[in-house]
Amino acid sequence: MTKTGRQHLDSLRDGRQVFLDGQLITDVVEHPAYRNAAGTAAALYDFQSAPENLELMTFPSPTSGERVNRCWQLPTSRDELVARRKAMEAWANCTCGFMGRSPDHVASSLAGMMMRLDLFRAHGEERARALADYFQYVRDNDLFVTYVITNPHGWAGQPDEFLVAGICDEDSTGVTIKGAKTLGTSSIMANEILATTIQPLRPGDEKHAFSVALPVGTPGLKILSRKSYEASAPSEFDNPLSHRLDENDAVVYFDEVKVPWERVFIHRDIALCRDQFHEAPTHIFQNYQSQVRLMVKLRFLIGLARKIAEANGLTGVPQVIETLGRLAAQAGAIEGLVNGMETAGRYVGPYYVPDRHPLYTAQVMAQELYPQVINTLRDLAGGSPIMLPSSAQDFGNPELAGYIARTQGSAGPETAERIKLFKLAWDAIGSEFASRHIQFELFYAGAGYVVRNNSYRTYDWPRATAMVDNLLGSYGLPQP
Repeated sequence: MTKTGRQHLDSLRDGRQVFLDGQLITDVVEHPAYRNAAGTAAALYDFQSAPENLELMTFPSPTSGERVNRCWQLPTSRDELVARRKAMEAWANCTCGFMGRSPDHVASSLAGMMMRLDLFRAHGEERARALADYFQYVRDNDLFVTYVITNPHGWAGQPDEFLVAGICDEDSTGVTIKGAKTLGTSSIMANEILATTIQPLRPGDEKHAFSVALPVGTPGLKILSRKSYEASAPSEFDNPLSHRLDENDAVVYFDEVKVPWERVFIHRDIALCRDQFHEAPTHIFQNYQSQVRLMVKLRFLIGLARKIAEANGLTGVPQVIETLGRLAAQAGAIEGLVNGMETAGRYVGPYYVPDRHPLYTAQVMAQELYPQVINTLRDLAGGSPIMLPSSAQDFGNPELAGYIARTQGSAGPETAERIKLFKLAWDAIGSEFASRHIQFELFYAGAGYVVRNNSYRTYDWPRATAMVDNLLGSYGLPQP
């Protein structure tokens, strides 16, 4: 049977240790800080298991024959890559692109690793077999895997050598991990955590050079949650996005967590930590998924911009039409680059992967344009989002309801619809949830210089400079 939402929610009751506001949260499925986001994740599985969506969203597992999400598919042609993308796009539509760490993100990372299993074999057959077995397990059970692949800021030179997660012990049964990793987005509602590092490591950092995976409910694994925006958004009318789409972020602390060897894919190997992302198409696949999601998110935001302009009576103003046209071009640029990644794709062994440079071009552009898009929506909205009633409860007071109808620029049933629209707008552009999304889109792929360096290293410089050399070589000094 294809995985359902109920199955996913049941799987989250596994004894996981989530800490919020000084308390241990024993059940994220029911707790008001997390239950709606967990329900949103569950709804993704209900969407894929609906009979009318099975072909779009799933494919038969090569080993079990059961239908699992297409994010686990290793595409062997452009058509299969596009089919996989259409499934990711459909899932992103379910959350308007606001769930950055949906289950298809890290599944895409693992798919990229599997496409270069030979890299792992070169460093040890046992570790390669562990990765292959793990991939089959999470694929056949259609599990939600997240990851922690960066280190806490400022860790270099700290007196505690295990501030950053590292191997503190090992024996015949496995390794013991102690210390912290970041950024555990969606860890409160995932089944498994992949822990490794994407940051450069130096000789002497071997204890930090590991790649392991383990269930979120593993004893000693502690999820130190940031503030819950969902907890502050009990009304869907007042906060329609943060009410159900706060996927949460967390520091994940490994309190001497034992990881069996069958869950260890890299062991004290600095070179393979780097190669698992950049020699394998791992980094490409995980960020391709991110650009598909962003494509959907921008589509939603541009639609919201149009609705704001209509509500404020601005669609007849030439300058506003120009502004909407610019927004449409920005959204269209990312969509065009996604299509370009697929069309210009290449083969890695038998697997068809997106082209790297359009991907990194999209990331450079996205880091610059996302804040611009949000600021443009702010301009279109003007003061409307901060002139709203305090909450939906104001409508229950007849006297207040009358004043609201007189002061919101429309009368009758349209009043509530206008307020509903601008409550949504504020949650997308001005709330604490919205601010977190600006920060997320700016830094989930790394600092700006990292993203631009990826664009630099993947551009076809020989082709570009050869054109200059050819022209320079076609003439010389004038003859006297």
